[in-house]
Amino acid sequence: MKITFWGAAGTVTGSLHEVRAGGVHFILDCGLYQGRRKETRERNLNLPVKASSLDAVLLSHAHIDHSGNLPSLAKFGYQGPVYSTPATVDLCGAMLRDSAYIQEKDAEFLNKRLHRRKKLEAPDNNGLVEPLYTLEDAERLLPLLRPVSYHTPTALSGELTFETFDAGHMLGSSAIVLRERRKGREIRLAFSGDVGRKGLPIIRDPETLPPVDYLIMESTYGGRLHEPEEAVKEKLAAVITRTSERGGKLIVPAFAVGRTQQLVLLVHELTRENRIPRIPIYVDSPLAVDATEVFRKHPECYDREAQEHLDNNRDPFGFRALRYVRDVAESKALNDLRYPAMIISASGMCEAGRILHHLRNNVEDPRNTILIPGFQAEHTLGRKIVERRAEVPIFGEPMRLRAEVVRLNALSGHADQQELLRWMKPLVPHLKKVFLVHGEPAQSNPLAEAIHALFGVSAVVAQRGESVSLS
Repeated sequence: MKITFWGAAGTVTGSLHEVRAGGVHFILDCGLYQGRRKETRERNLNLPVKASSLDAVLLSHAHIDHSGNLPSLAKFGYQGPVYSTPATVDLCGAMLRDSAYIQEKDAEFLNKRLHRRKKLEAPDNNGLVEPLYTLEDAERLLPLLRPVSYHTPTALSGELTFETFDAGHMLGSSAIVLRERRKGREIRLAFSGDVGRKGLPIIRDPETLPPVDYLIMESTYGGRLHEPEEAVKEKLAAVITRTSERGGKLIVPAFAVGRTQQLVLLVHELTRENRIPRIPIYVDSPLAVDATEVFRKHPECYDREAQEHLDNNRDPFGFRALRYVRDVAESKALNDLRYPAMIISASGMCEAGRILHHLRNNVEDPRNTILIPGFQAEHTLGRKIVERRAEVPIFGEPMRLRAEVVRLNALSGHADQQELLRWMKPLVPHLKKVFLVHGEPAQSNPLAEAIHALFGVSAVVAQRGESVSLS
């Protein structure tokens, strides 16, 4: 079994790991890289593996940093299966179409701006922008998705099988266990995907995996500890209250799948408990609207608390103050609001979509708040906002950051250091080695040290392009 780490190695985006085992050539995930615009385009456009040479794709979950470059595979000739859980398959139908639409619309917007600059004879070093892939490419990919339920061993060849377990990160997320049997010997490899946290709204807790020899594990928060969940609700209630009292708006860049639905449920609960002012809540994302319908379709993935909402005939994703926005004109009208409101919009790292327009119209008003409910990768606009830079670039133009900035990292769907260690502890007796991915060095290195100190297991931080052979 040979693994080559291509994506989410030394960073938290663009998950992609190439595997050759049991006579099969496949990849784990095929996500979009997010960062500096030029580097982002080069990495996403130039796939590190030849698409037509692949036999299969195993997809851990639907977040764009894990699934978002799948249409490029189809664009470059891939015709094999993409295996994932039924909920992930349904989410990808909405997410990949939306990603392609955003690729096309953002290219159109930037090209219009370039045309205006040329008319004004303003210098511009960038040429016309082509979308990374199109809606046609996404539609070509979608029929390749193959749903496989949790705990269902599936053969990739006579020597290789895989099985998925609930990772507790988002609806349908999975950890994947591979078993290669050759010449009477078995090699067992686990890929964690993104490991969730106990007690997250809506979804079930992460499952314990069966014994494995090797583990590829995420490390997004490998050097940090999260606040307790109740502290998150208190913080959320406080920021909504004070922003409302000064007449401002809350602009929330949230992943359309997972984070948005969790926020909606928490705001619903705070409203029912009379802990926040009754201000209008807008979910401004066609993808979030579609994804919420997928959530409603898969109650089998819910935890006990979310199920109680259904048992009491309450829609966990709908209440009087909440409005879902799909229409473009209605989205633009939100920028004319002159009263307190909360606008939740994608993308979660502020790199594309409607959130950019809301930020452009609101970051310079000190009455407003930018509420960041999750991790922001290095070089993204979201990271620059979190760092509270005096100016931030939006559509290539500098904007003064005068709005309040509040982080809610504890709402993250990623386990922190102690939660990761507890999750992997049952695997320790059989583990030979751990490969850490999906983390910046400041997070991966402390986790590697903690794993070795606590369990005596070798843990290495995977490097982009590095190959390892397992035996």
